[in-house]
Amino acid sequence: MSSHRQEKVRRLAAPDIAARKGGEPIVCLTAYTAPMAELLDEACDLLLVGDSVGMVVHGLPNTVGVTLDMMILHGQAVMRGSRRAMVVVDMPFGSYEGAPEQAYDNAARVMKETGAQAVKVEAGPAVVDTISYLVKRGVPVMGHVGLRPQAVLVDGGFKAKGKGADERARILDEAKATAEAGAFAVVVEGVAEGLAREITEAIEVPTIGIGASAGCDGQILVTDDMLGLFDWTPKFVRRYGDLRSEILKAVNGYAEDVRARRFPGPAEIYFAKAG
Repeated sequence: MSSHRQEKVRRLAAPDIAARKGGEPIVCLTAYTAPMAELLDEACDLLLVGDSVGMVVHGLPNTVGVTLDMMILHGQAVMRGSRRAMVVVDMPFGSYEGAPEQAYDNAARVMKETGAQAVKVEAGPAVVDTISYLVKRGVPVMGHVGLRPQAVLVDGGFKAKGKGADERARILDEAKATAEAGAFAVVVEGVAEGLAREITEAIEVPTIGIGASAGCDGQILVTDDMLGLFDWTPKFVRRYGDLRSEILKAVNGYAEDVRARRFPGPAEIYFAKAG
C-alpha cells in the first residue's frame, strides 16, 4: 500500500480531453505562476504553460528566446498552484525540431521535473514523425497548427493564416497529419473561420481555437490578454476584465499615501505593549 496520501481531486489527463470531441466545449487558459493557476484551476479544464511567458512575463519581443529551463520553472509553479485542470507545457523553440531522440529527452525532462500531463509542439512537416515518436514512448502531445508563434521570424510577424487556397490546404493537411500521428488535441491559431471549422470536422481529436472559430471543440486565450493587463490586445481577444486600470489606480493610491505620510497608519503599525 502506498504511503503517499491520495489526492481527493483527480486531475484531468489526455484521455479526458480527447473524449470531449464534439461534446461540451473545453475551457483553456494560459498560466505561468502558482497564484494564477490556483485562481484558474476550478473554471478551466486545461491550463497551458505557454511559451508566451517569454513575452507576457519576461518582456521578450517574441517566443523564440524562451528556454527549456524557463518552461520547466513555470511548469513547476503552475503544477503547485493547480489541482484539477490538466497542465500542458509548451516545448520551446529549438527543443524538439531536430532529431526525435532530442525531442524525447527534452519532453521527458519537462514531464519529470514539472509533473505536467503533456507537452505541446508547433506542428509542421518536420515535426509529425516526432509527435508519433513521443506518443509511442509515453509522452502525451498536443499539436498546434495555423499561426505558429515560433515561426515569427520566418513569417515576418504574427499574421493570420489560411486566407489563400494553397495555404488552407497545407494547414488542413498538417492538422490531419498531427492528429494521425497521435496528438490528443490540436490548437488551431489565427486562421480563417471556415478553415477552423473544416479542421474540426476533419480530425477525430478536439480542436482548441484561438483566433479561429466558435465551432472548435474548445477555446484558449492568454489570460493576461483576457484580463486586460495590456494596452493592446489582438483582434481575437475578448476582454473580460480591465485589471490594468485597477492596478494603476491601486499603485497611484499607494504612491500618494506614501508621499503624504498617510501610509502606514495606526492599523498597519506594530506598537509595544504597555508595561
